[in-house]
Amino acid sequence: MIKIDLITGFLGAGKTTFIEKYARYLMETGQKIAILENDFGAVNVDMLLLQDIVGENCELEMIVGGCDKDCHYRRMKTKLISMGMRGFDRILVEPSGIFDVDEFFDILHDEPLDQWYEIGNVMAVVNAGMEEDLSRESRYLLVSQIANAGKIILSKTQETPPEKIAETVRYLNKAMEEFHCRRRFQEYAVCERELIPGLHSVACGKEGEKADLLCKDWAKLTSQDYEELLYCGYVSESYEKLWFEQKEAFDSLYFMNLHMSEAALYQAAERIMKDVECGRVFRIKGFVQTDKNQWVELNATQENIVIRPIRTGQEVLIVIGEHLNEKVIRTYWEMER
Repeated sequence: MIKIDLITGFLGAGKTTFIEKYARYLMETGQKIAILENDFGAVNVDMLLLQDIVGENCELEMIVGGCDKDCHYRRMKTKLISMGMRGFDRILVEPSGIFDVDEFFDILHDEPLDQWYEIGNVMAVVNAGMEEDLSRESRYLLVSQIANAGKIILSKTQETPPEKIAETVRYLNKAMEEFHCRRRFQEYAVCERELIPGLHSVACGKEGEKADLLCKDWAKLTSQDYEELLYCGYVSESYEKLWFEQKEAFDSLYFMNLHMSEAALYQAAERIMKDVECGRVFRIKGFVQTDKNQWVELNATQENIVIRPIRTGQEVLIVIGEHLNEKVIRTYWEMER
C-alpha cells in the first residue's frame, strides 16, 4: 500500500518550507514521492515554491480550493485515485491552512482508497510565536490540525523567545480544552537546551518516550530527527465539531499584475497587515516583478514580512483572512505602484 502523510498547519506556519526539507530527506532514502498541494483559492503559490525539488523521484500535483466542502472532497478523492496508479512510495498532502483534518481521514476510508493507501503520519506545523487572538472558527481549525497529529513541529523557534514558546504551547492546550479534546502538550516535551533553556526546568522526557512536540531549529535537524518524523504516526483523539462553511468564514483575495519596488511592496504589505479597515489579515503571499525586472516572493504574516528573490514567479498576490475589505486593500497596492 502507498503511504500517505498529511502535513498541515495554520496560515503562515511554515508548512511549505518544512515539506521541502522533509521531501528532500525522503528522496535521499530512495523513495519516489509526490506532493499534493491544496491552496485556499484557484492560484497555488506554494506549488511554485516547490518547483526546485521536482525531478525523477518527486512530482507535484494540485487541487483547486475555495469551493464548497462536497466539491473539494470529490476533487481530492479523484486526484488520489489517479495518483494511486503511478507507482509512488509515499504521497505528502499539504492542505490549505484553512482545512478541517476530518476530511483527510474520511476520504481515506472511502473505496477504493482504503485498499490503496495507508496513513503514514499526520504532522502539524505550528508557529512557535503564533498570534493568539484567533476567532472561534480559527481556533477550531487549529485544534483539528493538532489533535490527531503524531508530531507537532514548532517553527521559527530560533527567533522566538522561550517565554513566547511556552505561551504558544499553553494556548494550544487551552484551545483543545475549549473544544473538549483531552489531549495536552507539555511545554518541555522536546527542546535544545542551548536554544531555549527556560523550557527544561523539568526533564525533557524519559529515555525512549515519544515526544509530541519537536522544538528545534530546522537548520539543525538531523537524520535521526527525520527518522523520528518518518515514524511519528498519528493519534486518534476526539474533539467537539464546529460546523461552519469555510468559504463564508474566511476570505481570499487575488491581486494580479502588480509591479513595484521591493521597498514599496514591503511598505504596502506592512500597512495592510496593520490596518483594521482591511479586515483580519492572516497572510499575504505571492510574487511580484520589481522595477528591476527581478522576481521576488512575498510572505507576510502578523509576525514578520519576508521578501526574497526567486528564479521565476507568477504575477499574483493573495491576501487571506477574515472579513477582508478588498477596496481598502487594493488602495494600498495602488498607492505604492
